[in-house]
Amino acid sequence: MNTYSKYCPNVWLAKCSEAHDKGETVTLTTKHGKENEVEIWNLIFEKDGFYYYSFTRCDGYNHQERAKAKAEKYQEWADAANRRSNEAFERSEKATEHIPFGQPILVGHHSEGAHRAALKKSWAAMDKSVEEMHKAEEHESKAAYWERMADKIDLSMPESIEYYAHKLEEAKEYHEGLKSGKYEKQHIYSVTYAKKAVNEAQANYETALKLWGDTENPPMSL
Repeated sequence: MNTYSKYCPNVWLAKCSEAHDKGETVTLTTKHGKENEVEIWNLIFEKDGFYYYSFTRCDGYNHQERAKAKAEKYQEWADAANRRSNEAFERSEKATEHIPFGQPILVGHHSEGAHRAALKKSWAAMDKSVEEMHKAEEHESKAAYWERMADKIDLSMPESIEYYAHKLEEAKEYHEGLKSGKYEKQHIYSVTYAKKAVNEAQANYETALKLWGDTENPPMSL
């Protein structure tokens, strides 16, 4: 059985008991027993008799699609919470609509019990309205986050080669610009942090090449 194996943040490899060629389609089984068809890309390493390959889902599902689905889910929850909040607010208003505005509780009057009950019902409904409003705000915040993530490219995608190549060029240019005086240093560690950014971008680019690059005709070093 072919399974998943975590490689680095956002990236899983296909752990296979047999060797496969690039472009071959195999079935991977999740820890929950779900099966997904994937396309094999590069052999990353061999260990304990297993072959570990980079892969893409044949149905096109990836981190961006997952983010879109999450954004839609949280937005649906936010819409539902907003509806419940509005409904509760309407119940709160309706609970006291028969009481004149500003009318105090007439202690000892036959209306005292009904008045207090109506206020209690109104307050409870208003509390529910506020609670659902806060839920809606929380869900909308998460929906916005996942909408932003839907456009994010990471190492789980073949497009990451071009993306991280661009990021590496940007980081190098900024680092050199700080050293030459083209860019103003914001603090004494500006050059150090810029160099760290270059190193991180270089590592991401090399990982992207390992995962998705043409192993027979590798590109020239950036």
